[in-house]
Amino acid sequence: MPLELKDNVPPNSEEAERAVLGALLLDWSSMPTVIAILRPERFYYRQNQIVFDALVALYMKGITGDIISVVNELTTNGKLNEAGGSGYISSLTDFVPTSANVEYYAGIVKEASIRRDLISVSAEIKLSAYNDQSNSKQILDDAEQKIFKINDDNQSTTIYQMKDLIPSLISLIDSRYKTHNAYTGITSGFVDLDMMTSGFQNSELIIIGARPSMGKTAMALSMMQHIAIDEQIPTGFFSLEMSANQIMQRLLCQEARISGGKLRNGMMKLDDFKHLQEAAGRCYGSPLYIVDTPNMKLLDLRAMARRMRANYGVRIIFIDYIGLITSEHTDAPIYEQISEISKSLKALARELGIPLVVLCQVARSAEGQEPNLSELRGSGSIEQDADVVMFIHRERAKTAADEKEAPVLDTKLIVAKQRNGPIGDVELLFIPSYTKFENKERKSFNQQSSGYDNNSQYSQSSESYDENGGYAQAPEI
Repeated sequence: MPLELKDNVPPNSEEAERAVLGALLLDWSSMPTVIAILRPERFYYRQNQIVFDALVALYMKGITGDIISVVNELTTNGKLNEAGGSGYISSLTDFVPTSANVEYYAGIVKEASIRRDLISVSAEIKLSAYNDQSNSKQILDDAEQKIFKINDDNQSTTIYQMKDLIPSLISLIDSRYKTHNAYTGITSGFVDLDMMTSGFQNSELIIIGARPSMGKTAMALSMMQHIAIDEQIPTGFFSLEMSANQIMQRLLCQEARISGGKLRNGMMKLDDFKHLQEAAGRCYGSPLYIVDTPNMKLLDLRAMARRMRANYGVRIIFIDYIGLITSEHTDAPIYEQISEISKSLKALARELGIPLVVLCQVARSAEGQEPNLSELRGSGSIEQDADVVMFIHRERAKTAADEKEAPVLDTKLIVAKQRNGPIGDVELLFIPSYTKFENKERKSFNQQSSGYDNNSQYSQSSESYDENGGYAQAPEI
């Protein structure tokens, strides 16, 4: 049975609003607590909005708010009568004997305000749904955006004390010491990179940049093969450029180590079918979830990422690539759109508490040379918002045919920024035939900051691809 509105009056609490104002007039020291919860527009009654607005103005000026100062502020602004006059303001202290419960009263006012916002948005959605000229997909998109905006506007901020943080941090450090695990995050499968980063950390925004056809997607797929197939970690992948079938075909080529050309033209041997079948079996139950919507809106991407996290428990998400995400403000200059997308992705990583690995184009000025942070295409905010930025660099073959025929190609993965760790170069091998990156023979990375032993060597897998095109045993730890 549907709920009925009480006298058709939106949710509000006049008593709580007056109690908040009265408590502030009695005890001005409560203002920082209240201003963290409420804004003038949260008040339902106009006179209470005006009085609280005056209190905020006094707070910003560093003036103590009491009956006299509030009346003077309202008189100066010509709003005293609209606020109910000096008599109403004087009466506010009668509604509350003490300021002890001011935070509780403010919570009541905020709760009623949120409910009014929901009612208002619901009415707008209902009106749009009745409009035959409105597109249903656009209605859903607008509705989700408005609901999320209400949620974003009401995110609470927590202030932590040292005593709140130290016990849990010491416990974490102790568990790491006992397990002796070098990796605190999700490993990429590239051992030298993982040594530098300790794995991809939760809440981090990781950018992988490169010029076109340098292997950005291949890098992401190589990492995903290790994470989702080898490690069985739930992984999300937003492919804004390639279809899900194309992604799956490339993954199968990598896993089966079969040339992509053989899959396209069907020129396979019986052994190839065997390897392909075995690879399909390994991939079949892997927790990899692919979305292949081209030019996906930022809002849709955020909503889908939340669903992936909630429904499938994904622990890392890859996005290919940032330049194909459509901003909600398409009329804005491109750098503002990219800036909005970058900040939103960083906020999404923090909200979900998982790493977001995002591919990015690099400016044409980097062609033929090692890219740097200033050459990330679109906006300087990408460099600013990212926790880790790495670039793929290798020499291009003279022709596409030469590249496809090459058994392996030396590649450098340049870690140009790492907010919480060292930067440096990682040597990898690119195998064009099935578009996969592999570990090179074990050697320490080109260190540019302290903290790692130049002679450190370790192995994550039992084999690595050598420079002669064959597989060699990796050195033991």
